Amino acid sequence: MAENKRRRLKPNNKILKRMQRKLWLVFGVVCILFVVLIGRVMYIQHTSGDKYEKIVLSQQDYNSTTIPFQRGNIVDARGTVLATSVDVYNVILDCKVLNANEDYIASTINAVTSSFSEIESETIKTQLSENATSQYYVLAKKVSYEEMASFQELKESEEYKGKVFGIWFEKEYIRQYPYGSLAAATIGYASSGNVGVIGLENKYSSVLNGVNGRTYGYLNSDSNLEQTTIDATNGNNIVLSLDVNIQTIVEDAIKQWNDETMNQWNAENPDEPESFGSLHTAVLVMNPNNGEIYAMAQYPTFDLNNPRDLSSFFTEEQLAEMSTDDKMDELNKIWQNFCITYTYEPGSTFKPFTVAMGLETGVLSGNETYYCDGGEMVTGYPKIVKCVAYRKGGHGTQTIAEALSNSCNDALMQMVRVIGPETFAKYQSIFGFGQKTGIDLTGEASTAGLIYSEEDLNSAINLATNSFGQNFNTTMVQLGSAFCSLINGGYLYEPHLVTKITDSNGNTVEEIEPTVLKRTISDETGELIKSYLEYVVSDGTGKTAGVDGYRIGGKTGTAEKLPRGNHKYLVSFIGFAPVDDPQVVVYVIVDEPGVGAYGDNQAHSSFAQQICHNIFEQILPYLGVESSLTEEEEEEAAAALTEAAQAPVDEGGTEDTPEGEESTADPSETPEVEEESN
Repeated sequence: MAENKRRRLKPNNKILKRMQRKLWLVFGVVCILFVVLIGRVMYIQHTSGDKYEKIVLSQQDYNSTTIPFQRGNIVDARGTVLATSVDVYNVILDCKVLNANEDYIASTINAVTSSFSEIESETIKTQLSENATSQYYVLAKKVSYEEMASFQELKESEEYKGKVFGIWFEKEYIRQYPYGSLAAATIGYASSGNVGVIGLENKYSSVLNGVNGRTYGYLNSDSNLEQTTIDATNGNNIVLSLDVNIQTIVEDAIKQWNDETMNQWNAENPDEPESFGSLHTAVLVMNPNNGEIYAMAQYPTFDLNNPRDLSSFFTEEQLAEMSTDDKMDELNKIWQNFCITYTYEPGSTFKPFTVAMGLETGVLSGNETYYCDGGEMVTGYPKIVKCVAYRKGGHGTQTIAEALSNSCNDALMQMVRVIGPETFAKYQSIFGFGQKTGIDLTGEASTAGLIYSEEDLNSAINLATNSFGQNFNTTMVQLGSAFCSLINGGYLYEPHLVTKITDSNGNTVEEIEPTVLKRTISDETGELIKSYLEYVVSDGTGKTAGVDGYRIGGKTGTAEKLPRGNHKYLVSFIGFAPVDDPQVVVYVIVDEPGVGAYGDNQAHSSFAQQICHNIFEQILPYLGVESSLTEEEEEEAAAALTEAAQAPVDEGGTEDTPEGEESTADPSETPEVEEESN
């Protein structure tokens, strides 16, 4: 019996071992979880420690003050600051502190009102009585550093030392543009809160912005005041290819032409509506060898320091009658960057591309001749498509060089017949027409639906009119980039303005290298095109753009806008120099020159050429392109240019272009007038 009882009390080893295994398993799992938890905490501390520290500190009992970051600068290629943020200060009244020092209320008010003219003593007294315990009231916003420093100096003077309480300053930044309206639509502006609105300020807003810091004050567990400061991280700077000197030369040339046009018309026609020079004038200056943009300008423009001011464009009476929406619509028009947002028919500036297609595919050898009798009868089209020389019986026999030099539509239509719709459509795409360029600006217009497909080009009239730049649309930056590939050996670069990003200390964060998008033509084709375009300036329709001592090539364009027959034109010239080693491309557009001042005589590409000539004359020496003339020859050339500039220019009409997306025109609207002549 006793033996059986002892047997029953004997422990079960199997149960004990099972329990031990379970305990060890639980212990192991707990250990693993602790390791994972510690690892996770360490990871969060390493990657997001600052973020969570700010959250915790912002929830402490006492108070905190934001330390604003400074938005990065925008600087040009030579380091000139185009946009910067300067510190300003809000004057803050702490009523609780000042009321606790009643004996010094009068001296404090005197010190404040004598330093800041916009602050009235009654305002302070009212706040002290009505909001006695308030610790934050803004007495004045955005006072300058000089004003703030003057107050601090007064506060420490013998008269006021120890007698001023409850006044402190809250620092922030405002955006300033030292050059005002220079490159306004390209640079853009930033509104309050460091929000980039247009231009580079908008495109690179996240790069230019930094991270705010904070100063935290809180009571610890021992009721002692603790303070922690996390410094702000300032934004990065962007360095541009834009050159202030070239941009200034360009804008001065635009303004000079528009002012002279406006003043001449208004003086000669005092009873007529005033002329405003042009509806738009725009210039794009590029480095053809890497896609960098040296200048991007337009007329009219606006002041970046006061971008919402319409007083330069409308009278007080007109502004009073405009609604808020009307004003906003007008501002959006002014803020648009013509070089990237406006679409238009390129006109004869497209002709070099048609020639390049034929040469590159071998259907043209360069030795062909064409007979121009003044126009072409195109299959399926009831009217003759005329050339500039229609009234004179045509140009006669034309080589390819002469066809470009005389801007002969007849010869181009004959060329495109052998090129064919398939090749034409293919090379339009190769040159980038119908595609966005990818320029580092917001708002680039799409022309995807504004060019004809291969199927559309099977229509003989569509193919014929497209050959000389009619009935399809482009943008300035699109055509300018494609033109660069014609003269640089066939490399289509992505156009860009930003070349480098640096931190607030000037250290390089990122170098932005030129990007080659595709190869368009061969070196051999490019050399032929350059020689043809030089002939346009030396002996053809582009003579006005030439500068003695420099080998310059280019192409003119004159485009009638829709609806055809309204005598409203967009005239242009695109040129490059020097021909043997192109260093710069200048593209000029004058949209409706004189805004009616010239009436039926708007169709003169010489308007754009005059602006281009003035720009080339100044920027070529600036860029170090040496003239081949002696000093004596330069003086003679200057005299000859003066004489030539005063002589009237006889140019014909056009068959070219409308503006905007509406120019997916019916070919039946093809005008029966001609491209420009010299």
